[in-house]
Amino acid sequence: DVQLQASGGGLVQTGGSLRLSCIHPTFEFDNYAVGWFRQAPGKGREGIACISTGDDKLYYADSVKGRFTISRDNAKNTVYLQMDNLKPEDTAVYYCAAAYHFCTVTGDGMAYWGKGTQVTVSS
Repeated sequence: DVQLQASGGGLVQTGGSLRLSCIHPTFEFDNYAVGWFRQAPGKGREGIACISTGDDKLYYADSVKGRFTISRDNAKNTVYLQMDNLKPEDTAVYYCAAAYHFCTVTGDGMAYWGKGTQVTVSS
């Protein structure tokens, strides 16, 4: 069973940056739509960014638009989430997931998931 690995989380101050990585040694990310999701304590899962398969179109939730950037490096079997100008409300566990055709807003129906990585933004 394929399990993606999300890493790069940590503790950062407001306004800081982090880069998350979604990695799998043999998973061909370019054949899938890949999304980043997050879940804060007491809240539902939120889709925040997606890179489509084929044309690499990018999609962002309004809450992160202009601050976060999703990208993929096929040679390294990695999808990144660059997070800049972080805010305390970005504090959550972040997950990456892959789908055969397209990302979903809530993550329902995504085919493959990774274990999350904690991001904590202090005020």
